[in-house]
Amino acid sequence: MLYQIVSFLLDVAGGLLTGACLLRLYMQWQRVPFGNPVGRLVFALTDWLILPLRRMVPAVRGIDWASLLAALLVQLAQYFILLLILGGGQGWAWLPWLALFGLLRVAVSAVMGLVIVHAVMSWVQARSPVADVLGRLAAPILRPVRRLLPPLGGVDLSPLVVLVLLQVLMMVLTHLQVSLWR
Repeated sequence: MLYQIVSFLLDVAGGLLTGACLLRLYMQWQRVPFGNPVGRLVFALTDWLILPLRRMVPAVRGIDWASLLAALLVQLAQYFILLLILGGGQGWAWLPWLALFGLLRVAVSAVMGLVIVHAVMSWVQARSPVADVLGRLAAPILRPVRRLLPPLGGVDLSPLVVLVLLQVLMMVLTHLQVSLWR
């Protein structure tokens, strides 16, 4: 039971911090300004970790490698603590892979959350700075599906298609990660 509690708390804390680092990377890549409430939250959560890393790992061609490294380090720390609790065993050799799959799972979960919140906000016609940021972040993800599946009767089904595809990807990643634990 202790393992389940610690694992849950690490998933929440590690997922939040990893997701914030990845969101910072994605917002910079999409050139979304950080002067909005989402950007200020991301800075508040991640500055303490990313700014020191930037001294060693510069951005290259618009990619903030320090944010990506910070997200990976958080996942490494999370799985390191879990392996310590479990006693390690053969798992130490797989620690980098567990962290990488954890990072990918957080990224997929974050994209799923982004698409869901964007879809809900588009239904209620919310006019806010947050809605604008979410729209700018969700557009590149939904655009390829919208090209293949235009709105039917005025209803955009692209978020549903993207969510189904992301859920399938999440199943594959989870299966691969669980197979490493065995």
